[in-house]
Amino acid sequence: MVTVQDVRWLRAWFTDHVAEYMTGDADLRRNMRLKDTHTARVGREALMVARGIGLDAASLRMIGTIVLLHDVGRFEQYRRHRTFSDAQSENHAKLTLAILRKKSVLDRFTPHDRSIIRRAIAYHNLPQIPPGVTNPEVLLFSRLMRDADKLDILRLVINYYNAHPDKKNHAIAVGLRESSDFTPEVLADLLAGRIVRSAHLRNQNDFKLLQMGWVYDMNFVPTLKAVRRRKYLEKLRAALPDVPAADAAYATVAAVLARRLREEA
Repeated sequence: MVTVQDVRWLRAWFTDHVAEYMTGDADLRRNMRLKDTHTARVGREALMVARGIGLDAASLRMIGTIVLLHDVGRFEQYRRHRTFSDAQSENHAKLTLAILRKKSVLDRFTPHDRSIIRRAIAYHNLPQIPPGVTNPEVLLFSRLMRDADKLDILRLVINYYNAHPDKKNHAIAVGLRESSDFTPEVLADLLAGRIVRSAHLRNQNDFKLLQMGWVYDMNFVPTLKAVRRRKYLEKLRAALPDVPAADAAYATVAAVLARRLREEA
């Protein structure tokens, strides 16, 4: 079981790890701060969802540990490649696990807890959790990690879309160009109720549709309620072109969100 002492030690380790990357140029420091603050916010989102579904203190410490470590590889990824796009660089979850192994960060945990932490990190950035995963603890913490990550990324990208052009941090757009159209395969996935495949992404509108479709892969009622309360779908729609295809995409996902919340109620 993850202890209070483990959490304190990990927080100190993480602070030192981030500090190693704060000595470069202004662009590097800006994006290191971006990932540092993202990790903190995902932690708050995870606690909100975990408490909302009634998890106990030991489970809160476990999800806190997973969240704290889930993006450790992002710092090295950006230093090496100057992008947060896995497609243009390397899988940041795999890089995270390699760093944790190299620095023996997880050695203090039991084999059981190490396995849960590693697998939740490995699954957090996949399009979906592999269908063969059946371990209930792995599923619980992987789903919770993915939900919390999505909530903060939605906040982050919506702020980016609404920012003044001179204030935009273009690393958030992971190298995708601005456009007035959509890739047909992306729109087809969304309208069919499927998770958008990242291989189809060609521009920022595709990216917005992918993010809209994250509703299909959200697992817990507190997450869905947060999306509705914060009007994330409406804000993504406002960032898309004023065309019927965007209306159809928004209406499709909004209907799924409303139906899921009705069913859970």
